[in-house]
Formats: sequence, C-alpha cells, structure tokens
Amino acid sequence: MLSKPLAGKTLILTGSSVVQSVIKQIEQYGGKVLSYPLIETVEKVSKEEQTNLRNLSNYQWLIFTSQNAVISFIAKCERYSVQVPTKLKIAVVGEKTAALLKQHGFSIHFMPSVFSADVFVKEFSLANNEKALFLRGSMAKNTIHEGTGADEWIVYETKTCEAYLQPLRESLKEEKQPIVLFSSPSAVDVYAKYIVPIVEWGFVKCASIGHVTTAALAKYGVTPIVQPKIYTMQAVIEQLILEETTK
Repeated sequence: MLSKPLAGKTLILTGSSVVQSVIKQIEQYGGKVLSYPLIETVEKVSKEEQTNLRNLSNYQWLIFTSQNAVISFIAKCERYSVQVPTKLKIAVVGEKTAALLKQHGFSIHFMPSVFSADVFVKEFSLANNEKALFLRGSMAKNTIHEGTGADEWIVYETKTCEAYLQPLRESLKEEKQPIVLFSSPSAVDVYAKYIVPIVEWGFVKCASIGHVTTAALAKYGVTPIVQPKIYTMQAVIEQLILEETTK
C-alpha cells in the first residue's frame, strides 16, 4: 500500500503552468493541491520583430532559458514564415526548455552543468567574432547579457495574475501552515507585494526551485524548507516526500 507522507499537508503552487503529473503525484502521497498562478506570460509583439528575424543570420548562437521564450520565438517565426538559419547553434538552460526546442527540430549545442544563468555564464563562451542573441522575458535579469555580451530580444512579457490574488489570500487564511512552492523570483516578488501585507510570511512554509528563487526569498528574510539540486517542480515534490518519509 502506498504511504501517505504528505497527508494533512496543503501545497500551494504559484507557477504559471502546472503539470498534471505533479498534481497527481502530490495527491497520490496524500497531499492537497491548490494552484494560484501569480504570474502569466504573454508574447510581446513589436514593430521590430520582422527586422530581428531577418537579422538572425548575423548571429552564430541563440540562447534560451525558458519554455516561454521558445514558444514566443516559434510564434514569431511562424507568423512571418521565417526559416531559422541552419548554421545557428542553440544554447539552453533547462531540460524542459531543451525538450521543447527539440520538438521543433532544433539541436542543442550547449547546456550548463547546473540549470541557472549564473552557471551558464561561467561555462559558456563565444569564439572570436561569434555573436549570440538571448531570447528573454521582460523580467529576466541581465546576468546572461553582462556575462556573455549577447544581444537581447524581449520576446515575452511577465505580468501579475491579479485574478488569483484574493482567492490565494482566502485559502491561506483557511489552511493550516500550507507549503507555498515558488518557481521564479517574479512569483516571490508578487507574493511579497500583494499577499504578505495580508498574510505574513510566518503563516506559511516555502519551497523553492533554483538558487535565484531562493535568493529572492532571502531578500524578505525567508529560508525555504526545500530547494533541491535539480531545478524542477518534480524534484521539489520528491524532496518534500523524502523529507516527510525520513522524519
């Protein structure tokens, strides 16, 4: 019989996309799942994008650090019937981002040993006369631009999901010390701005995906109970299960 190490625990997911397999796993182990996306992403459409697409041939590398960047980039290519030059090499952060690129026929030429921008800039380097283009979101940090000299193109925007703020506040008041899962610094900042004035940090436990998200929590004096070495939601859930099983 399957043990229920998460029995009596409520896990609140704040990411913009929640994989059904993760929800199923939490429930299998006895946990209750609530999903309140704090941020949403939308493709940024601009007058310059046709020019940017024409200029792809000026680069040797494209850099992607999120699935949202891939989705928005592909949408632009399809909108203008643009074929990505075959000479372009692809650098990527994250297994799921890499998998999505492969689904669209791209080969991956570089991935860092740890899925973070900080490690990326330490391990990635451009050869003489090579140029790279970083496809990014509006709230991405300047780490990759500053660390590699890559040009930047903002292909999607990150916005607050205001519709979920009040339902989240109400749930936090009803649940007994729930575990809030954060997968990005943006979600942490939205939570701190709109939720914490009503429900303080001390009423919840936090779990974090990635050291950058953990650093964002640290700005508010919060230490996550879990931050696995693998930067995925699946790894967070597995770590929580392990922590509860070994108590």
